Amino acid sequence: MASRNLPERISRLNELTSNLWWSWNHEGRELFRQLDRQSWLRTRHNAYRMLNEISDEVLLAKSNDEDFLKYYDDTIIAYDKYLMKDQKWYSKNYELNNHHIAYFSMEFGIHQSLPIYSGGLGVLAGDTIKEASDLGVPMVAIGFLYGRGYFTQRIPSHGWQEAISEPINMENVPLKVVKDNNGDLLKLKVTVGNDIIKVIAWQLKVGNVELYLLDTDINDNKPWYRTLSHRLYGGDQEMRINQEIVLAIAGEELLHELKYQPKVWHLNEGHCAFISIKRMLREIEKGLDYTDAFEVVKKSTVFTTHTPVPAGHDAFPLDLVENKLNYLIDRLGIDKKQFFDLGVNIEGNDNRFNMTILGINTAHIVNSVSQLHLEVTKNMWKEILTKNYENTKIIGITNGIHSPTFIAGKMRKLYEKYISENWIDEIDNQMIWDNLDQIPNNEFWDSHMKNKIRLIEYIREYARRKRKNKQIGSEQILASGAFLDPKALTIGFARRFATYKRANLIFKDINRIRKIMNNEDMPVQIIFAGKAHPADDPGKHLIQSIYREALSEENLGRVAFVEDYDLHSAKYLVQGVDIWLNTPLRPYEASGTSGMKAAQNGVPHFSTLDGWWVECANHGINGWVISDGIEMENADEQSMLDSENLYDILENEIVPLYYNRDKKNIPNEWIKVTKRSIYDSISLFSSKRMLKEYVMKMYRPTID
Repeated sequence: MASRNLPERISRLNELTSNLWWSWNHEGRELFRQLDRQSWLRTRHNAYRMLNEISDEVLLAKSNDEDFLKYYDDTIIAYDKYLMKDQKWYSKNYELNNHHIAYFSMEFGIHQSLPIYSGGLGVLAGDTIKEASDLGVPMVAIGFLYGRGYFTQRIPSHGWQEAISEPINMENVPLKVVKDNNGDLLKLKVTVGNDIIKVIAWQLKVGNVELYLLDTDINDNKPWYRTLSHRLYGGDQEMRINQEIVLAIAGEELLHELKYQPKVWHLNEGHCAFISIKRMLREIEKGLDYTDAFEVVKKSTVFTTHTPVPAGHDAFPLDLVENKLNYLIDRLGIDKKQFFDLGVNIEGNDNRFNMTILGINTAHIVNSVSQLHLEVTKNMWKEILTKNYENTKIIGITNGIHSPTFIAGKMRKLYEKYISENWIDEIDNQMIWDNLDQIPNNEFWDSHMKNKIRLIEYIREYARRKRKNKQIGSEQILASGAFLDPKALTIGFARRFATYKRANLIFKDINRIRKIMNNEDMPVQIIFAGKAHPADDPGKHLIQSIYREALSEENLGRVAFVEDYDLHSAKYLVQGVDIWLNTPLRPYEASGTSGMKAAQNGVPHFSTLDGWWVECANHGINGWVISDGIEMENADEQSMLDSENLYDILENEIVPLYYNRDKKNIPNEWIKVTKRSIYDSISLFSSKRMLKEYVMKMYRPTID
């Protein structure tokens, strides 16, 4: 979309909306909220769309509004200052020397207006490049533009998830197509088997970071190749391998065409690992033999693995890989066995080409995403790591969240007032958080309750709008959360509906949980949200079972399912519930980040001892631990143990503590736990700490 014609006095609004800086910086969000609050809400906080839809009359009026203009000027100053890379952490500690870190990921979760992510992997990738921008890390990012996004979730009255494929309106996102030096559309060629796929790229500014998104949906391509950039994680194995080949080859070619010369290539999960093969070919074309090319690539590649479940790692039949990449194998100058050894565990029984093995074999540093996950990864890939022990280092760098994106405005104001005006820049300095106890309990509780009311109003309005548009029946009003009570202890559970996350564990003894929920003096309510992969029927069964509980009148409206979970609704949830429930089967949660987001908003974690919680948990002090990490051999026995422990803690510890109030109705002892949850999480589990570790433990050792 072309820039909007604006009054001269506010003409830089076009520039502001063309960079997603506004999506996580308070000044930017507040500016557009002040410009037109109703448009801000109607567009689901999409400043770019809002500016292109707002009336000329409103723009003219605001260009003469002194209060708005003052805030506009202050925002422009903040934006210009933000873009000054020489004032950032990275440039103050390291020489820039025109080098870049190339960051590849199959998905990026940056803003809800661009739904090219499915869950934690994509949101982490989005948080990573936002933090790179904040710290001034010279990063360039490559991903895929999925024109139909992930999917829109609909839950009919029977509770079986429906996946609606809706094209993303590209007019509502500040994407800019990449052109060549002649001003023509840049088209990259990718050979897949006997076919040529043409690929274009779109540029998206994410603060100081350029994100390039690849797109095959152009007229030059055959219909089945155009669909490669339709949906995230859609189709069969052939579509998946085609997508991963395009990401690798077109991504490397794009950086070459744009004159980037990255010193570090960071592969976020195995989906990206074919990049190393393409880079070897580039080095061979420069005159190196295969052995030297392999060493050059390995010494400049770092690899992040996220998946503790063997079935979660992409693995392709050898004949499929050979069919797709035969031309490339020939040009590498090696035989098929040498090539397949890069991705096959020769000590194991699985005779498939595994993308995680390829990632490990072609990287000199591999990182897991939590300390427990580090041990799981070492055990899972023991043979591969043993073979590479001299040349591949494996370390644990626990995930963190981009706190400015997820911390509520009301909490942000408290942090500015009592912690530090520059708390965002200093967030990983644990010492500043010693001032948390200076926040008066009444102010803290007032802010939390306003966030809670805001969440419940959001859920009610969503249900009202759906009913008005006849998208849900009257019997679904109850399940949609229309009767949620702001005064009741509210549990949040929102994430991907994978079976190991055991979303319905809390309903294992339905009579006991109903007794807890329906206590007239101390009621408890539970808000669920999340999507199952369209091909994951067991995950859909979980949603259906929970939705039936939400429909049940026996639960008195105390169970709600919020449809179509995304980044937008996630913020309301992590900011507004009272406690965050997480029940993964240990050790299958590699890290988890939703609990970090909640904790940093003063919402304590209530979880089995898995992922990041292993490194943070202090039972009864900063949250609660289910079953204390005890692992049973039988899954049914484990669920029985965990559910009974969950009920005991909820009934005997959490509920009484929450409802223990002083004369002013302030739960002082509860607030002590919530403040400690902030104190113990906000520095250690921020993306600022995480990315600084990436720099110091992976990027700089690679560059130096």
